[in-house]
Amino acid sequence: MEEIYVRHVEFLGFEKRFFPSQHYVYMLMVKWNNLSEKLIYRGYPEIYTFHKSLMEMFPIEAGDIDKKDRIIPALPAPKWLDSQKSTETRQSTLAEYCHSLISLPPKISRCQLVCNFFKVRPEDENPPAQQPYRVISDYSKTSKYEINLLTGDLVEIVEKSPNGWWFCQCDTKRGWVPASYLEPLDGPEEPEDADPNYAGELYITTQAYKAAQDDELTLETGETIEVIHKLLDGWWVVRKGEETGHFPSMFLHKTGEKKKMEESVIRRQIPPPRRSTIRNAQSIHGKGRKGISQNTYRRNSRRFLLQKGDWPNQPRKTSNDATQSPLQERENGGTPF
Repeated sequence: MEEIYVRHVEFLGFEKRFFPSQHYVYMLMVKWNNLSEKLIYRGYPEIYTFHKSLMEMFPIEAGDIDKKDRIIPALPAPKWLDSQKSTETRQSTLAEYCHSLISLPPKISRCQLVCNFFKVRPEDENPPAQQPYRVISDYSKTSKYEINLLTGDLVEIVEKSPNGWWFCQCDTKRGWVPASYLEPLDGPEEPEDADPNYAGELYITTQAYKAAQDDELTLETGETIEVIHKLLDGWWVVRKGEETGHFPSMFLHKTGEKKKMEESVIRRQIPPPRRSTIRNAQSIHGKGRKGISQNTYRRNSRRFLLQKGDWPNQPRKTSNDATQSPLQERENGGTPF
């Protein structure tokens, strides 16, 4: 059987993609010795990972033994955050790298690692497409970083921030919008919403918030609570003692983690509006999004804690028969869930 190998790689440019988050991929036309030509897409981090694997496979030709023996071309490490400018200026470097790579001795240029890297993949033939979202009500921006939207507009999601502000593109406009104003086209439910976690995760409030709805909690700055449901609209369900309620995730910080300020948080001081507060919402789906009531959260939370023996009003199965809530237990150094 005839050996199949790459004889030429031509750079055609790059394109920006928004799924699962914004990134850039290079378009390469790969020409094989059997005269076939295939278009593939590769991101720079993947190209650099391939380069490192090639260096490890051929340490002598990589100059690891003696620098004078190096014949594998060099490639700079990727930047922490790629921009369109850096992606564009890197094209000539990559074109030269691929040309030099294919010109190496056959034991390198025709090895399985090289062939597998340039081989066409299913995602090359069918690039992933971002599922568009539909706007359910007119939205007027409240800062220069946001965009105006009209009911029925279709937007592409560039970034889903956990605080409930999503960076979107609508035609030529790009900016932040509340996730609560958007719905998936294929159904009312958000497929990426996580299930409740009644074991809870410890967070600290970074800013006070006074409840505006009956199903929200009022908390002061510096209070320790348990997050039991992380919702994509930015309004998480938290537990404080026996009470549960919605609270803005942008005012929460996970205990034990170094605090870092998100760019979207810096640019606004108020949480995104909740779906229940939007007037004249017009969904294309017959049935609305299924929400969990606070009664259900409290009932399931109580049931979970009773099963664990951690309900505050129940005797705990410990040596001193203490009666502490799971939050108190963790704050006092007890065994976590």
